[in-house]
Amino acid sequence: MKQYQFLLFLSFLILASCKDSANVDFDAFATDEIPQELPIPFKPELVPDNYLIHRGVFSNDLEEYYFTISDSAFSNFSIKVSKKFEGRWSEPEDAFFNSQYSDHGMSFSPDGNKLVFSSTRPVDRDGVLETWHLWQCVKQNGKWTEPEFIDIPNLRTKLVSHPTLAEDGTLYFHSSELDYSEMAIYSANLVSGKYEDAKKLDFQNMPKSDFCTPYISSGGQHLLFAKVGESLELFVCNKNSENEWSLPSKLPDAINQAGQGNPYLTPDAKYLFFAAENENRWEVKWVSTKSFLKE
Repeated sequence: MKQYQFLLFLSFLILASCKDSANVDFDAFATDEIPQELPIPFKPELVPDNYLIHRGVFSNDLEEYYFTISDSAFSNFSIKVSKKFEGRWSEPEDAFFNSQYSDHGMSFSPDGNKLVFSSTRPVDRDGVLETWHLWQCVKQNGKWTEPEFIDIPNLRTKLVSHPTLAEDGTLYFHSSELDYSEMAIYSANLVSGKYEDAKKLDFQNMPKSDFCTPYISSGGQHLLFAKVGESLELFVCNKNSENEWSLPSKLPDAINQAGQGNPYLTPDAKYLFFAAENENRWEVKWVSTKSFLKE
């Protein structure tokens, strides 16, 4: 009898532990449902009617949710933010770095003290063409600085967009010609506060172009991106023991269904967020990473 009572008590503890663990996620994301292997939409009600959503990311403390929207003609991109307050997400407002120009492709550094994004705002520098370029804000004494142009010396005449930062300051992004041809993923090393010439990533026996919207995990071991084809498909590659990127693998069919891009991993790498087509609308979906991220 005592053994039976002990087993019941042990089962209760396990169930309680699982419930508490789940509540951490519910509380963190202020949502009623947490996805497993099947993606589900994340807060579609935050997107205004007649607008498309393109990317959704969180501040590193998961207290603010930033997302990019555009009109259906893709003529203007704006970044909105919704803030968590007493377990609910606030009505969206313009992000502090949003401008009258197009802004898109934002992400935070692993320590949360740098925000990088792409924008068409004027650079006002000789030799830099008017197109998408990279910008950054730095948090100093708890406040964000004004956006500052990120100069990639060998790409001043190219379209440059969707930056993401590794722990060592290495910047990953995609770049292309102004007509969006020859789009590929690049990396640039930070040396003495400035970025060196960018290098195109080589994905082991795969073409070096037709890749876009990269995102690197906080630990720097996983790089997600979209491959351009008849529709966008999401891939992941991992750092091997020699610090080289592995051959990319396509994410599960449950994720790659009808055109998707703009991947983003939560800081703990437990969840993937991505933009997906849905009957002439786009929505941000999220899903557990257990089925495709291996430590």
